[in-house]
Amino acid sequence: MPHAELKYSSDLIFDAPALLRKVEETIQAKDSGSGACKGRAYPCDHVHHTHVLLEVCMLPKAHRDAAFIQSLLSDLRDVLKSHIAQSCHMSLGIRFSDGGYITGVHVVDGVEPD
Repeated sequence: MPHAELKYSSDLIFDAPALLRKVEETIQAKDSGSGACKGRAYPCDHVHHTHVLLEVCMLPKAHRDAAFIQSLLSDLRDVLKSHIAQSCHMSLGIRFSDGGYITGVHVVDGVEPD
């Protein structure tokens, strides 16, 4: 279950939930076993340069090698560019959780999270 965090200058105008959905679709297209991608967006009012940063965190798996990372970075860069119609600085990173991380779903009264 990957995480995607989108941090950006609040002067950028785009649909952050739509972008995060596309990030999830892009990850799943590369890695069908990845599961849902929990996405969060953080606009920032106090910035020095107009900027967007997308950070994706995943569990390490044997198939998520250097070629996988480069291919996913390229696809995610294209996704970012397609959603942002303003000039800005852009950064993108993929990192992997270490052995001290677990993930799962907390279900209460049989109701799955959306």
